[in-house]
Parts: sequence; structure tokens; C-alpha cells
Amino acid sequence: MKFDIDEVIKQMIGVIKDTVDTDSPVLKETANIFLSAKKERLGQLVAFRISGEINEQFFASRMADEQLILESELHAMRIITKAVAQRAANAAIDVLSKAVLSAITPL
Repeated sequence: MKFDIDEVIKQMIGVIKDTVDTDSPVLKETANIFLSAKKERLGQLVAFRISGEINEQFFASRMADEQLILESELHAMRIITKAVAQRAANAAIDVLSKAVLSAITPL
């Protein structure tokens, strides 16, 4: 069988796109979960600060804590993104490997 690098590259791009598109909703949903979970807590902190129930120092301290929490959560997203990239790369290399095997295997 003839090896057509253009066709193989096209197939590799296709599986990468399919893998990323398949996992994209997971990334969006994860970000949504992280931010939605904070909505009530952040809303209460803001309301308490605006009403004067907490002072600026306490508010700033809590905002620093929230920043660290969000940063940790976003690092988790980076791990998820890395996993998506690994699956896409594996799928692309699998396409290439199968094409090479098909080209060298007699009919």
C-alpha cells in the first residue's frame, strides 16, 4: 500500500480536533463548577463589606484566600488540559503508526 503523508497528516489533524472537541465541554463545565461554587460565598463577602459588617483588612485577607483557592482550582484545570493534549497526541500518533504499518504490511 502506498503511504500518503498528506492524507495521514489530514487524519492526524482530524483525530486531534475530535479529541479536543470531545473534551472541551469537560473543561468548560469544570470552570463553571469552580466559579459557581464561589458565587454565594463571594456575594456574601461583598455584601458584608459594602454594608460595613466587615472591615477592609478582613475583606482583603479573605480575597487573598479566595485568590489562592481559585489559583489551585485553575491548576487542576491545567492538569485536565494536559490530559486532553496527551489523548490528542496519542490518537494522532496512533493514526501515523497504523498508516506506516499498513504501508509495510503486504496485502
